[in-house]
Amino acid sequence: APARCMAQEAAPVLLVFLTRLVSSTWHEGSGYYTAESHTNEVYVEEAPPEPALDYRRVPQWCATLNIHRGEATCYSPQGGSYRSSLGTRCELSCARGYRLVGRSAVQCLPSRRWSGMAYCRQIRCHVLPAVLRGSYVCSAGVQMDSRCDYTCLPGYQLEGDRSRTCMEDGRWSGSEPICVDVEPPKIRCPDSRERIAEPGKLTATVYWDPPRVKDSADGVIKRVMLRGPEPGSEFPEGEHVIRYTTYDQAYNRASCKFRIRVQVRRCPVLKAPQHGYLSCTSDGNNYGATCEYLCDGGYERQGTSLRVCQSTQQWTGSQPLCAPMQINTAVNSAASLLDQFYEKRRLLVISAPDSANRYYKMQISMLQQATCGLDLRHVTIIELVGQPPHEVGRIREHQLSVGIMEELRQFLHLTRYHFNMVLLDKAGTDRERYILPISPDEIFDFIDTYLLSEQEAAQRAQSGDPCD
Repeated sequence: APARCMAQEAAPVLLVFLTRLVSSTWHEGSGYYTAESHTNEVYVEEAPPEPALDYRRVPQWCATLNIHRGEATCYSPQGGSYRSSLGTRCELSCARGYRLVGRSAVQCLPSRRWSGMAYCRQIRCHVLPAVLRGSYVCSAGVQMDSRCDYTCLPGYQLEGDRSRTCMEDGRWSGSEPICVDVEPPKIRCPDSRERIAEPGKLTATVYWDPPRVKDSADGVIKRVMLRGPEPGSEFPEGEHVIRYTTYDQAYNRASCKFRIRVQVRRCPVLKAPQHGYLSCTSDGNNYGATCEYLCDGGYERQGTSLRVCQSTQQWTGSQPLCAPMQINTAVNSAASLLDQFYEKRRLLVISAPDSANRYYKMQISMLQQATCGLDLRHVTIIELVGQPPHEVGRIREHQLSVGIMEELRQFLHLTRYHFNMVLLDKAGTDRERYILPISPDEIFDFIDTYLLSEQEAAQRAQSGDPCD
């Protein structure tokens, strides 16, 4: 360094001296001259030492910094115009959407190189994973500020973030959403319907197609449950609600219902004839039911015996009457007389020595007050009163012949000399005897307890006692 300074100090002296001898040209920074001699004289001189460069005065020492998609902010010791001069320090940055890779600050070195390297790389997020049963659409792919909006397939609902944005740190905002099946399946039941009960029945057989079921998500139906009778069942009269419930794979539930109304066509309720009753099939007045008119014992039917309820809700035929049975006393024997009552009437045969007999009068008086109860129990009274030739036998207003009266006494073992009675059942069998007057209630109790048939008992239970 001292030698270099000495050369610098001697140079002006030499230059001044040579100016008088030669015309010279200065090459800046070369450290030497080129001389044109105007004479043939040659002066030998020592080659001056190479002068040192002035680093501070060279404006572009290092290459100009040019960062693609970035910017260099430089500070030079020589001022703003010396952006690449020796010692210049530059702060490096990138445009939005880019990340600096390398040194964030560099300095221009004496080696004419910058102290480091850097470049701007585009900020990119990773590719978002596919969404099961859904999808997403991004505004700018995986670049920074790209927004990805999520949607789900029909039937599914998004749970979580509906959108995610690629951030400056290369990560997506939020978290990955999922598509959940929260929508119940669609179910449609058959239409409600009305059916008419079949003839002679109180029910109708009803068929229907299964409900239409569809899942709006994956189309998979887990289960369909029926609450109520199966198709093809018999439904009684009235309204019935049939419900179906279905579940999809996510156990979302949907239900539907429809109604089945069964109508029984009915005719007007028939009334039993006086002194008679009805025996009907099915429910008695429904379409197809048949009713038979029956008369109490001792009464005969006059008119049609059967009537049928039609689909028009009208009965066939007309109501018959129950008239008192015609008693034929002009028969040849007591057996023929009794045969007329077989399975129709019970007989209470009263025998008395004369019409003035106090037991007879007492008994007849009590029986006259109990005519309804006697008729209800199908009891006919036969009176045998007096002595021959003035003996009288009668059934109500019908008179009996002497021969029949005698046969009855012998057949039933009835004496003419004392008050006595015998009660015969509908088969003509002797069931009870009395030698003293007896109250009608006692007679009725005996009949109700021992002589009523099943049909009579059922009819009495249904209709009660009309004599009360």
